Amino acid sequence: MKQLPLPEARLRESEAEEVFGWILDGQVEDDEIGRFLIAITDRSETSDEIAGAARALRARLIPIAAPDNAVDCCGTGGDGHHTLNVSTAVSLVVAATGVPVAKHGNRAASSKSGAADTLEALGLDMEAAGRTAEKTLAELGICFLFAKNHHPAMARIQPIRQRLGKRTIFNLMGPLSNPAGVQRQLIGIARPAYVPIYAAAKARLGTERTFIASGDEGIDELSLAGGNELADVRGEAFEMRRVDAEMAKLPHAPVEAIRGGDAVHNAKALKALLAGAPGPYRDAVLFNASATLIVAGKTDDWAEGAQIAGEALDSGAAEGLLARWIAMAAAA
Repeated sequence: MKQLPLPEARLRESEAEEVFGWILDGQVEDDEIGRFLIAITDRSETSDEIAGAARALRARLIPIAAPDNAVDCCGTGGDGHHTLNVSTAVSLVVAATGVPVAKHGNRAASSKSGAADTLEALGLDMEAAGRTAEKTLAELGICFLFAKNHHPAMARIQPIRQRLGKRTIFNLMGPLSNPAGVQRQLIGIARPAYVPIYAAAKARLGTERTFIASGDEGIDELSLAGGNELADVRGEAFEMRRVDAEMAKLPHAPVEAIRGGDAVHNAKALKALLAGAPGPYRDAVLFNASATLIVAGKTDDWAEGAQIAGEALDSGAAEGLLARWIAMAAAA
């Protein structure tokens, strides 16, 4: 078995790729992995380490074919706020506007309900959705890329993450390793001060355009509560800016207003949202959908993006898309 380096030592990108290759290939004892993950989380991962670890995961993934203009919207998770599933709802709304969405996600690792848990509670057969991912993406403009299906190397890591019960570098690696190879993303992270570090990692890996966002409260999505740190990553460079809900002509609301629960609770809220329910959950989805539509190139205006997303909800397009997706997966 391999011995991991001392966690105090900052790894170069190539070193991180090698070390995380050992971890993913089962060449390190579980207890040592757990201690290493906690230690580097506590001292904060560097952009080199994040990029190198993501390269190791990318090298071992099972890819799918996807349209060149496909996008992804996801959060790193682990923010401790246990909000409703915003990025899952955003994925349905954005796909309903005609932008293909290759939604990459997993079950909850340290929260009450991950994207997979909520979609399953909505009636989507996860195994069938995985088998039909390329088909539903091509025909409906949406798919769910269940991490366990595309990252087999993660199978032995998931129990370690669940035992640790807190965010680790694996939360940061996942959004950078979409099996559809999307070049346009909205990624929410739980640490505002960490946005430029994560953006630097994304820039090292390259992208057409990606927003890295974090609410000032430490929420892993664009927040209605106050301001947000946002990095606009294009190619191998990025610039920082501040954004808030008023830019999308949306009202402020506290994080508590979108507090979620277990998968059944969150699925019920998402169903109500798709049926036209107003309120902070809708506004949070519109705000994040607007950002996703901007990186997708569908608009360059926050208010217009929110309006386009609102029309996808009010017309029933997003609700109908979910129904067709569930039916297509069930028929597989």
